[in-house]
Amino acid sequence: MLSSQDSVPDGCANAAGGSVATDTCLDGVALKPTEVDLDTADDLRMGTFTVDYEGHDHVPDASTLERLAAEREVRVTVPVRADGYDPLGDSSALDALPSQVDLVFVAGNAAYLADRERERAVAPRLGAALERTRDAWVGTEGIERLALATGATQFELLSRSTVPTVRGLRSAGFGGEIAVYAPTVLTGDEDAILDAMGAYVSRRRPVARALPDDAPTDATARGRARSVLLDAARDYALVGSNATIRERVASLRAVGVDTVVGYPARGLDAFDA
Repeated sequence: MLSSQDSVPDGCANAAGGSVATDTCLDGVALKPTEVDLDTADDLRMGTFTVDYEGHDHVPDASTLERLAAEREVRVTVPVRADGYDPLGDSSALDALPSQVDLVFVAGNAAYLADRERERAVAPRLGAALERTRDAWVGTEGIERLALATGATQFELLSRSTVPTVRGLRSAGFGGEIAVYAPTVLTGDEDAILDAMGAYVSRRRPVARALPDDAPTDATARGRARSVLLDAARDYALVGSNATIRERVASLRAVGVDTVVGYPARGLDAFDA
């Protein structure tokens, strides 16, 4: 059982030593079942786990989720258009999730949806899902305005616009919770950053436009391509030493972000400290 000292403590900005949670001030970790055996995450000292949806074949079994949820907050991503999770249709998989876990409702990554699922309307399903579970988060990717209209906790993907967007929301009077999903690389080594994040950031439209044609996106990148990719990695991810990441997290909190969840882009081992 995790003690209260194992989660992010008050005054975390001044914390040093002990765990990734206290060294970086991250509130939680995002787990991809295709990359991580959730049984190995048991001892990871984070107060919140979010479990990504990567298709029906990779949903953790109920006993695993129950065990993890006994010691921390566990949130499972639920694609409201997918068979089994559709609150206006087949909701059998949604109904089977343990009551101990919390939820993150999303439209769903098209890569994990069949053609018939992609055609389903998001808005009515998101509304029906939130009627069932009022304390759920809503993943905003691709449905930003719709997510905001729900008033639920906004689960934003970190980008170069996160700070001004959150500042604007708070200035406009949005009083709901805001959480941020942030790919995280716990090193300042540029080659390691590019190997972990180069391909990811290269798919962002502003980055793709700035990259030279046919430029490599990993550690072999040189010249302008390398510079563009490294700058983008700092915009779209948390990269650097624990202290550097702690400063980035503090800057996010300063504009109104409530929760920061790091995705271990180099694998879970770097977080298991």
